[in-house]
Amino acid sequence: MISEQTREVLTATLPAVEGALDDITPRFYDKMFTKHPELLNDLFNRTNQQIGTQPKVLAGSIAAFARLQLHPDPAQQRFIIDRIAHKHTSLGITADQYAIVHEHLFAAIVEVLGAAVTPEVAAAWDELYWEMANVLITKENELYSQAGVAPGEVWRSVVVAERRQVAPDAVSFSLAATDGAPLPSFTPGQYISVQVPLDDGAHQIRQYSLIGTTDEPVWRISVKLDGEVSTWLHERAFEGDTLTVSTPFGDLALPEGDAPLLLASAGIGCTPVIGLLSHLVSTGDQRPVQVLHADRSRARQPHRGELAALVEQLPNGSLHQWYEKGVDAGDGASIGMMDLEEVPVAPETVALLCGPAGFLGAIRGGLLDKDVPESRIHYETFGPELLRVGGRA
Repeated sequence: MISEQTREVLTATLPAVEGALDDITPRFYDKMFTKHPELLNDLFNRTNQQIGTQPKVLAGSIAAFARLQLHPDPAQQRFIIDRIAHKHTSLGITADQYAIVHEHLFAAIVEVLGAAVTPEVAAAWDELYWEMANVLITKENELYSQAGVAPGEVWRSVVVAERRQVAPDAVSFSLAATDGAPLPSFTPGQYISVQVPLDDGAHQIRQYSLIGTTDEPVWRISVKLDGEVSTWLHERAFEGDTLTVSTPFGDLALPEGDAPLLLASAGIGCTPVIGLLSHLVSTGDQRPVQVLHADRSRARQPHRGELAALVEQLPNGSLHQWYEKGVDAGDGASIGMMDLEEVPVAPETVALLCGPAGFLGAIRGGLLDKDVPESRIHYETFGPELLRVGGRA
């Protein structure tokens, strides 16, 4: 808990700091990567750095956490901390790295705000930073312990047991332990990080959702051709090749109970949905499950047959699909963007959404319009997410 004095200083200075974050965060990353280039090459997503989305994510997280100290919302704070902590553990982040971030972040704040950063202001924001850092470190150590690994020791080598084309621009990989033993189980909806060695010497990391049932001896992921890591996997990862991957993490989980479920996805966002559906089928789940999926076209939809087959095995499952491009094939799919206006959704429904940020925002808004409470809407986003207080997409 931050002190009352710090709370007063934050109240007075948050608007100024918040207004300057778009200048502070790029300078912070520039300073940190100049001193620690290995972090850009081997830890951070350098594509998101180049296009400017990662600095916005950091800015949003700082502002959201600061606001939550002034106007506490335990559920929203838990959401932010859980989401960041799972991402950090999937990358092998350790407590000592928070000191590196602190050094360069505060140097950037002083550089941008200048004389406005009095000793009192600096002390207040320092206290806020370490409050957030310590909460994250505690949660991350808890996740490491639950996964049965030491902090940061998340990496293992696996072998590509099978490679399968599941769409013109998407490939599915089955990954097996190098010694032939079963890989550890995972929670439906979780993901793994995959680290690949690029030609310029960098080792870039991306996350991919696990599909299939949790008791399989292998892990399955699908990769859409989109970026330098996915290009490497499409062009260089074949049966018998070895990959470096992390322990499974991720906070998108099936809720307990018998409330109706709505699983909505777009594009390659179908992969966590397939993992969730596989578990529902294998456990004989009886609750109503609405599955909604949007894609560019039937021809480019990954796992189209598998998605339909899983829904068909659910005693109370239904599937509705939208295609941005194409013609009516008489199979009940709609042409155009996903639209919830004609979809009946009970207010007690628990919704799990998977896809890019724009899609998540639109579907979340549609669900809120149907009186589904914010607390019953959960999601997994592909790409950086911009956190904000009072909303999740």
